[in-house]
Amino acid sequence: METSLNSYIKQTIQRNWEELALTDFNGVSFQYRDIARKIAKLHILFESAGIEKGDKIALCGKNCSQWAVAFLATITYGAVAVPILHEFKQDNIHHIVNHSEAKLFFCDLTIWKNLNPDEMKAIIGALRIDDYSQLLSRNDNFSQARATLNERFGHKYPERFHPSDIVYHEPERDELAVINYTSGSMGLSKGVMIPYRALMSNIEFSLKNIDYLHPGDGQICMLPMAHMYGLVIELLFPLIKGCHIFFLTRVPSPKIIIDAFAKVKPKLIITVPLVIEKIIKTKVFPLLEKPLMKLMLMVPFVDNKLLGKIKERLTETFGGNLHQLIIGGAALNKDVENFLRRIQFPYTVGYGMTECAPLICYAHWYENREKSCGKVVDGLQLNIDSPNPKETAGELSVKGDNVMLGYFKNDEATNSALTPDGWLHTGDLCTIDDDGFIYIHGRCKSMILGPSGQNIYPEEIEQKINNMPYVNESIVIDDDGKIVALVHPDIELGQQQGYDFEMLEQMMKDNIALVNKELPSYSRISEVRVHKEEFEKTPKRSIKRYLYMKK
Repeated sequence: METSLNSYIKQTIQRNWEELALTDFNGVSFQYRDIARKIAKLHILFESAGIEKGDKIALCGKNCSQWAVAFLATITYGAVAVPILHEFKQDNIHHIVNHSEAKLFFCDLTIWKNLNPDEMKAIIGALRIDDYSQLLSRNDNFSQARATLNERFGHKYPERFHPSDIVYHEPERDELAVINYTSGSMGLSKGVMIPYRALMSNIEFSLKNIDYLHPGDGQICMLPMAHMYGLVIELLFPLIKGCHIFFLTRVPSPKIIIDAFAKVKPKLIITVPLVIEKIIKTKVFPLLEKPLMKLMLMVPFVDNKLLGKIKERLTETFGGNLHQLIIGGAALNKDVENFLRRIQFPYTVGYGMTECAPLICYAHWYENREKSCGKVVDGLQLNIDSPNPKETAGELSVKGDNVMLGYFKNDEATNSALTPDGWLHTGDLCTIDDDGFIYIHGRCKSMILGPSGQNIYPEEIEQKINNMPYVNESIVIDDDGKIVALVHPDIELGQQQGYDFEMLEQMMKDNIALVNKELPSYSRISEVRVHKEEFEKTPKRSIKRYLYMKK
């Protein structure tokens, strides 16, 4: 008999009953038995409030243990979870709560204070996400149930709550589990309908391929759980393994992250390129630029010994117990990737999207290839729309268990993304080598058509620009047939080195001149526009490209 996600959750709680499960970093901790009791109480509250199987429950707040428990309570009850990024603007939160038809709303108090309950008339009640106290009630049964919840729990379980008391909803494979609203770089926000089979397929793949995690191992959850990447790979998978999960609860600055690494000593780190690039560029690259270091790296045998020491030091920065670093969400900076490969650091770059909950490609660190995001994961078929996918990039489509049901109440978007026989158009352009390794070149919507019909991939040019001195980030766009580079310099670093903005502007132009020498004539940059401010980002730190593209 196939094991369901809720059965996995039940089994890991029963198996690890006395062990620590969730901790807010430098804050409260819960054992697995505490999770079980809290879930049972919330189930009583849901039932008393008239919540039925399939009803929607929204959650909006920063990562914390209580957020995780509220999510687990939702899906194990048979309701549909609607995670909302805490960084979304007020009107967007109102829209998602209404569009998803949420009946209950778990919300961070600081976020709730900026919302208007009259704009969310369908919810019967709202609870603070950190302690489940009542924020709003439009239902007497809900108010009474919340006020007498401990008493009702005592009546239902007059003896101590035991592992055998756990009863969770058993879902069908195609049953809806989560509606996850995207915050894409192209400006579209759609409710992705994730079925249980997609969550299970991702978890089963992780259980098979990340076999070095064991019960009690520490795991840091840095990514927002309102994203599928953080929700599935940093919460559900390690929880099912019986790990002890730590939530940073605050904005994960490099100092907070490094402090957490030192305390938790994780075997597995899941992150985005921005975090790793910041650590490498601030802690390692300045060291390598010292004249004596450059000289020593040129001496045979000495260079290997020195690089080994650097690897040891970097491993200590990540807690000293690292088995693998998995990077996803965007391409890794070329210089950083070359350095990590040179010291044989155990990193790998994966690829996925919300619509696949989230995994599409992965390979172990010791087999992955430079610039590749791995091979298509088990349970997915692939197709590349190209006459010669080894040489010419084409759009990647996938089909299988990971793929969404469609977009909630949006048939037009669903029919555009999904073919009648289940193929998902990813919108990403890629090539594939003889061994099945995938190489992403860019997005279909951002591709520029050259003067003679050549395909120009802005992301590839941006990678070259971002590797130039004093560049923080860049976007390459088509402006009436001209290729234009928008560049934001590293102003803080420039000031430290004595450069004002005008000097940095000239450096950016010099950088582009050098980049143009590496580019074919049809993709050379015609103009540079230097931006003083960072480019506007999505919550997962992708640039909102659509804001800067020529309409």
